[in-house]
Amino acid sequence: MVTAEPREAHGHRGGTGEPALYECLVTHVRTRPLRHTVRHRTYMWLVDVDRLPRLPRMLRPLARFESRDHFGGTAPTIRAGLERFLAARGFGPPAGQVLMLANARVLGHVFNPLTLYWCHDRGGEETCVVAEVHNTYGERHCYLLHPDESGSATTGKEFYVSPFFPVDGAYRMRLPRPGTALSLSVRLVRAGGSPFIATLRGRRRPATTAGLLRAALRHPWPTAAVTAAVRLHGVRLYLRGLPVRPRPRHRVQEGLE
Repeated sequence: MVTAEPREAHGHRGGTGEPALYECLVTHVRTRPLRHTVRHRTYMWLVDVDRLPRLPRMLRPLARFESRDHFGGTAPTIRAGLERFLAARGFGPPAGQVLMLANARVLGHVFNPLTLYWCHDRGGEETCVVAEVHNTYGERHCYLLHPDESGSATTGKEFYVSPFFPVDGAYRMRLPRPGTALSLSVRLVRAGGSPFIATLRGRRRPATTAGLLRAALRHPWPTAAVTAAVRLHGVRLYLRGLPVRPRPRHRVQEGLE
């Protein structure tokens, strides 16, 4: 049986904190200068960072959540990494629940192109969203967002992700907190239009032992498959003549050291 760890002694956090699984369809649409669409199916976890899933011993290789995989990778917990990032921007620690949507470490491998953290106050009101982006070069960058009532926010692009786009323009993100359904989007906006949009759609499933086993059988080693797919489609675009943009030197953000 999959359960949640006991809540850490940080005071009242609000929310049940029970983990959930989302069976997801990820779609990437590139419109310029070449038209190219990529779709793949996977599953993701929605967890309370103070009550991470506790799995039976035999299933632990299928889902591990480790602080080294998030933020600077040096904090003792994922929440501590989040709080360090927020403190560097003049924000105090979230007084309420923090929900994280992410891939787990599976069979020793993890890759999270996008991890999202919905931060709440003691009354359960959302205070901010942190979007943590990883590229395939092992680099990380976080965006602090304050979405409107529809869950939408805009932020400047500051991080090299695709080798086919320079670091310019802005992201328009729609990031409503997941419920029964998951519906997120990230649109890149550059001069002259929007050359790229990524969407994530999913349905909530109970994070039971049986549910995890079904998801793992449908999508074995899911994060390794995502990494391989990203690289494969990059090769295809390169062979179609799409020019590679030089990767600038990555400057580690304050709070992610």
